[in-house]
Amino acid sequence: MKRAVLFRFSMILFVALAVSSAISYYFMGNKLLADNETNLLNIVRMIDYSLDGTGPLSGNVSKEVSGNIQEKCTAIKGRLKDTKARITVISVDGTVLADTEAESYEGMENHLERQEIQAALSGKPGYATRYSETTHENMLYVAALSADGSYIVRAATVYKGLEDYFLSIMPMLLLGIAAAYAIATIVSFRFADTITKPLMEISAELQKIHTNTWDFQFKQYRYDELNIISEATMRLAQEVQEHISRLEFEKKVRQEFFSNASHELKTPITAIRGYAELLDNGFVSDEETRGKFIKRILKATENMTQLIEDILMISRLETKEAEVTFSRLHLAPLMDEIFDAVEPIAAEYKVTLHQECEPVVMEASVKQIRELLMNLIVNGIKYNHPGGNVWVKIGASGHNAVIRVKDDGMGIGEEDQARVFERFYRVDKGRSKKMGGTGLGLSIVKHIVEFYDGYMQLKSRLNQGSEFIISLPLQRAEEKG
Repeated sequence: MKRAVLFRFSMILFVALAVSSAISYYFMGNKLLADNETNLLNIVRMIDYSLDGTGPLSGNVSKEVSGNIQEKCTAIKGRLKDTKARITVISVDGTVLADTEAESYEGMENHLERQEIQAALSGKPGYATRYSETTHENMLYVAALSADGSYIVRAATVYKGLEDYFLSIMPMLLLGIAAAYAIATIVSFRFADTITKPLMEISAELQKIHTNTWDFQFKQYRYDELNIISEATMRLAQEVQEHISRLEFEKKVRQEFFSNASHELKTPITAIRGYAELLDNGFVSDEETRGKFIKRILKATENMTQLIEDILMISRLETKEAEVTFSRLHLAPLMDEIFDAVEPIAAEYKVTLHQECEPVVMEASVKQIRELLMNLIVNGIKYNHPGGNVWVKIGASGHNAVIRVKDDGMGIGEEDQARVFERFYRVDKGRSKKMGGTGLGLSIVKHIVEFYDGYMQLKSRLNQGSEFIISLPLQRAEEKG
């Protein structure tokens, strides 16, 4: 990667230097051209000054005057540093009066139509570049009208375009390019190190994944982008760890569930098989005993059926695949129905039921809410003492229905409160077995509450009773305004 970074950086640098050099070459060439034009204009002004007093040079000029002008121009040229400079004096009608390069200026063609002459006649300095038939070279021309307006002075020098200045500019450009490239190369090496070194460190940390090690240690780097990578990696590692922990927990829960489910099913199946074998082998002769065995078989079958139904219900609730029929459910009539159903159980355990239900209506499944209330109330009855009480209070708070089921029974210890909603968990295993049930009641309650995105709270103290507080939305989530 470091080589790739350096290579690309070098290419970008090379292109940048080439472009900047071309631009510099262009502007510096134009600057030198402007300087030459200024120098030639100064020569023109100097010649005009030296010719001052010669008199008007328009119309027919005598050979003596013209020769005098030629001598003065030749003398001035001799004092110039530019030995190739060409000086021409032209009358306003275009007649050449003197020229330092022509063998005989008298026979030269009229210059009135020349670009620089036309510009000079307008009162401004004229500039032009073109091939000269006299010197047989490309020339730069600068012309200006004399102070008295009677003639035009023109100065010229050899000009081959911007290429003319290439040799003078190139050494300086090459030196600048070399210096810039050397400095940039050193900087690029250091810059590449500041990127590749942190990436190598991050890569080395990521190798810990192969050893199932997730305790990454990243430094604080100079570049925010690298810090973003390290922070994102840390978050990803935490999410992966949480996911793994959740999978391991779920695996453990499933294993415990299947173990407990098979154990719970084994008991009624064993009982059914035992009684059936006794009946089949003819060991039971009297009808009264036969009837008892058949009733026990039916009771074991009923328990096993209830256990399977509860297991299926929890499974469907967990996967949100339960086939639910929602309707407008009036909780007060439902509570009356449930109290009528559990009254025989309450009478058996000598427990008094109390109800306080406001006219609350919610969007829910009658079957699920009945199951929830039934499990809580039956638990309150069974885990109570003779003369005990179970209170059920239902009301509305905001957009939620609040259900409170309270008893003054045996209560639940703090160490058991976090686990009572687990499947098959029993606080008092011996007593729970005697009272029957599948051990899934509170687990079903918890899953129903989660199915409705509700909230549940447990308050309990040993030998003082328990209170379950449940809050469920009055409307289904997709129907809320």
